[in-house]
Amino acid sequence: MPNAAIQVYLIRHGETQWARDGRHTGLTDIPLTDLGRQQARYLEPIFHSHPFQRILSSPLRRALETAELAGVGGRCERMNDLHEWDYGQYEGLTTPQIQQQVPGWSIWSHPCAGGETIDQVAQRAGRVISLVRSTPGDVALFAHGHFLRLLAACWLGLPPQFGRQLLLETSTLSILTMEGASAAIRTWNGPLLTAACAVPWSEAPK
Repeated sequence: MPNAAIQVYLIRHGETQWARDGRHTGLTDIPLTDLGRQQARYLEPIFHSHPFQRILSSPLRRALETAELAGVGGRCERMNDLHEWDYGQYEGLTTPQIQQQVPGWSIWSHPCAGGETIDQVAQRAGRVISLVRSTPGDVALFAHGHFLRLLAACWLGLPPQFGRQLLLETSTLSILTMEGASAAIRTWNGPLLTAACAVPWSEAPK
């Protein structure tokens, strides 16, 4: 039976150099920047004050490092389905660079040469959602921008392409939930600096 009261905390990892530069970072395993590590530490009050049934992370370093700095490295389970979109030959390129090769290219409307299709990513997201909805309690997911945008679209029962409308920065916290039988978004793209979407101001780190 799905848990109707479920809260799903989506944490996009802290800043990396490639993310800062707008480069597509799929399976390349790069670390957080100093700023990214600082941002990730603002998550600690959330995990001190909120009881999570499960904490899951992409196996990639930037997500695991964010979880570690949030103080939950020892509780975090790696889940391969949470890894970022495989961009294939477009790995490390910016959108304008790709559009020089393929005019009008977008991750939401065009294929990635040698990488994953949007349907393949949606299949992974569907498996994550099935696991979350079968968990009797709240879940936290540490993952990546494009993947989490697509997962949120699928959570709402919308086509995966709807993720295009859900902008998501690094070092952010979003929360998915249920309102009765309907999937919903409680908050989206909240900065970790204040953790305002989940933690009272009085609990924010000093």
